[in-house]
Amino acid sequence: MLSLRSVSRSFREGERLHRVLDGAHAEIRDGEFVAIVGRSGSGKSTLLNLISGIDAPDAGEIVFDGVAVSQLHEPERTLFRRRHVGFVYQFFNLIPTLNVEENVRLALELDGVRGEPARRRARELLDQVGLGTRLRSATDVLSGGEQQRVAIARALVHKPRLLLADEPTGNLDEENAGQIQALLSDLVRQRGSTLILATHAQVPRTLADRAFELKDGRLHEITL
Repeated sequence: MLSLRSVSRSFREGERLHRVLDGAHAEIRDGEFVAIVGRSGSGKSTLLNLISGIDAPDAGEIVFDGVAVSQLHEPERTLFRRRHVGFVYQFFNLIPTLNVEENVRLALELDGVRGEPARRRARELLDQVGLGTRLRSATDVLSGGEQQRVAIARALVHKPRLLLADEPTGNLDEENAGQIQALLSDLVRQRGSTLILATHAQVPRTLADRAFELKDGRLHEITL
């Protein structure tokens, strides 16, 4: 479903050119849970931004289901993300002036789905992440684990084919981190979606199908 073909990306730091990705290559199949592991600063976030079309590579190609995302113009990449990609971040990025249901529903309303269809889909996802009784709660009264569950529901409510998770357990304790990883795995498999999870932590082999280490700008498949 997703091909990374000799992808390179550099950033200029003063007079120095910092090469973050240097000919990275990977093939990811439809429905897989793939972990991208690497130390902080290794380029994991940059890689996810390229896959989603937030940024464009300096060289190489990123192909999603036959579409060369890396060659799309910016408005086309925005539409691609809106239709096909969901995001979960380390920082939950919830809107504090909206309650739990409204935060999830907003993702649908931005895509033109409103009223009862949006409410129904938001509540269905919140039930699945264990927050069906907290629809009207303010997000700032939730625990960190609960806020991340809201963020996961928001990321999945528009039924994306690809879910990108960037250090989604970085702000959680070990127990909550394990629960969030398992929840992500369960939800994407139920939907037949593909999950790419970037992390510096260990991912249990019972959850992920494959793993790559991002090191020296390249992806190396490793054993979990």
